[in-house]
Amino acid sequence: MRIRATAAALSGALAISALAVPAAQAADGPGNGAAKAQLSSSAAKIPANAAADDSQGDTTITNVTVNGGKDIVVGTSLKKTFTVSVTATDPSGIYDGYAFLWHGTDLNSETGVDGAMTSSADHGTCQAVNSTTSTCTVTLVADPNSNIYSNILAGRWHVYASAVGNDGDYSIKDDYRSGWVKRAAQLTTNASPEPVTKGATLTVTGALTRANWDTLKYGAYGVGSVQLQFRKAGTSSYTTVKTVTSDSRGNLKTTVKAADDGYWRYVWAGTSTTSVATATSDYVDVK
Repeated sequence: MRIRATAAALSGALAISALAVPAAQAADGPGNGAAKAQLSSSAAKIPANAAADDSQGDTTITNVTVNGGKDIVVGTSLKKTFTVSVTATDPSGIYDGYAFLWHGTDLNSETGVDGAMTSSADHGTCQAVNSTTSTCTVTLVADPNSNIYSNILAGRWHVYASAVGNDGDYSIKDDYRSGWVKRAAQLTTNASPEPVTKGATLTVTGALTRANWDTLKYGAYGVGSVQLQFRKAGTSSYTTVKTVTSDSRGNLKTTVKAADDGYWRYVWAGTSTTSVATATSDYVDVK
């Protein structure tokens, strides 16, 4: 079911355009003639002869922001809703801006795309910065039950961006920027014994797991380097004590000497495919 749903989204992504040309330009401007194959059901589009990374006139895309510059972290059940903003400029002003995310090697090849996140809206929501520049925003959803259907989709995604001016000029960028879609990681910490005698050995265990989009369950991360941190009671900052390597099942275990009352936690820095994670701290009373 999830694969079929993704295939449907891909058929839209491969269609390429979702920018409506101003109605005033429909008869005479670049929107005249057959519309480019669509991602949505809106009417007049960027013209059918517009190629990848194409432009006409002086419309320029100046910036694209994905999820406020943060990673898109997806677990095993909840949808992750985020925005992509396209800032563009044209002497006549900006009529519309649009964006979507795609995964693969070539947007213009049926075999070059294996994932897509597209908007259900026909247009971006645009806010004027000044008379020539606007920032247009679209809302996208990463759903582990549909378009995030496999672990192969973790990592770098390409950002398609396009904009059209009030005079019908336009700019298309198949791969303007990267967005990072990562498997959510979880981390635990348990320090024992509690309480512990000052100078005695304290054992700190934990586990590093991450979302598996193939099974929709959390599973062991495997071997990874995790930092063990300590915050002394009455202070506000953590200090890294040592680096601990998890075993093949993601289990963590190390020992330290108990010196002060305080909080112990494991911290995972993440990778290009897996999110960062910080365990809930465990307080230890030292007698």
